[in-house]
Amino acid sequence: MTTTVYTGYPARGTKATLRALGAPMAVVAGLGACCVAVWVGDPTTPGGFLPVCPTKALLGIDCPGCGGMRMAYSLMHGDIPAALHYNAVSFVVVLLMVWSIAAWTLGRLRGRALDSWLHWRWTPLVFSIVFVVWFVIRNLPFAPFTGLRV
Repeated sequence: MTTTVYTGYPARGTKATLRALGAPMAVVAGLGACCVAVWVGDPTTPGGFLPVCPTKALLGIDCPGCGGMRMAYSLMHGDIPAALHYNAVSFVVVLLMVWSIAAWTLGRLRGRALDSWLHWRWTPLVFSIVFVVWFVIRNLPFAPFTGLRV
């Protein structure tokens, strides 16, 4: 039995389709469990069981991921402006990851890999630059950058 998914041939039949969808369904189930934990934990209300960012707690600065759980919580409640306020870069990353998972799933069903932003040549460099710039500007101690702190 071979486990190769990218055979060049589309998944035909129930068994092949389920084999192709197994890994994406596991990833979506894991993400769903994380979303349930964030929904129940309500990171917008202090004192919950969800952890505080160690960078914020130890150093007093916002890391690039600070506000990510609050962004996810706001996004799950349909509050896009609040999600963007908590962490705009993480909001964009969520959209890119949805695209990636959809392309990965479709590629597994078609039997051949599909291009997504993860396959672009400049993705690592652009992602690194955005990461560093976001880290720096949200910690600048003067307006309008102080509004980016969470």
